[in-house]
Amino acid sequence: MTGNAPAVDGSRSLAAALADGTVVLDGGMSNQLESAGYDLADALWSARLLAERPEAVVEAHLAYCLAGADVATTASYQATFEGFAGRGIGPDRAAGLLRLSVAAAREATSRARERGVRRPLWVAASVGPYGAMLADGSEYRGRYGLSVAELERFHRPRVAALVAAAPDVLALETVPDTDEAEALVRTVRGLGMPAWLSYTVAGGRTRAGQPLEEAFAVAADADEVIAVGVNCCAPEDVEHAVAVAARVTGKPVVAYPNSGEAWDARARAWSGGRTFAPGQVEGWRAAGARLIGGCCRVGPETITAVAATLAAG
Repeated sequence: MTGNAPAVDGSRSLAAALADGTVVLDGGMSNQLESAGYDLADALWSARLLAERPEAVVEAHLAYCLAGADVATTASYQATFEGFAGRGIGPDRAAGLLRLSVAAAREATSRARERGVRRPLWVAASVGPYGAMLADGSEYRGRYGLSVAELERFHRPRVAALVAAAPDVLALETVPDTDEAEALVRTVRGLGMPAWLSYTVAGGRTRAGQPLEEAFAVAADADEVIAVGVNCCAPEDVEHAVAVAARVTGKPVVAYPNSGEAWDARARAWSGGRTFAPGQVEGWRAAGARLIGGCCRVGPETITAVAATLAAG
């Protein structure tokens, strides 16, 4: 089966690990880079540093591995051929930067082992939504006015470049609507690469307003999709979504919300308070979550607490 291929580093596959228990995801790449002093006020966001300071990306990944994360998620969320072209970066160089995102995460896992980490570590290649390339908050609305076929044409070259770099899994993440989910599932079919599919949700629906039952059903019969769930949402929206995902698909569920703060796309700033409490993850696991971590504004300290809570449960 597609999802049972062993990891590149020789450890067991992520699918096999999920069958046995819970796997800890990392946290937000951008907030970790910002805490290290890098300015990400840019349409390419953290992907800019793949071209300018790849070592900073390695160090950000390493911080999460040392904090207790089992999965390093690449800095390719906002990395697209179209976005790089806007900076004068041609397709060959752009493909190289996408491959570099996987290599940077893999380098971090190697350094973590040199630092004494002995548990299995995996690399997830991030595939962000079409709206991330627009850098205007569209990923929190969806419904871009594109057909499923057009969205598939957008995603396919980037996914191919990432797959060529041999990550352990693709993270099809922050998906706002079912049209884009369908396009992404079409894109990964037959590639021989496992993937997880996670929606960004609000109030028990996708950001575009579709019922979660309809959304998760898109991936229910896709063998390549080894987990479904939610990310880049409020922590309070996770438990219900996890239960629906588990019931509809029968697959392991992925859950990695934001800190609870809200993103203002116009001001390009976060507002509000943090509501992510590590103790919440026990309820998520009880509802069916097996891949658990954090997204925007969730840092290494919180991931350490998440890992400790899950280990103690």
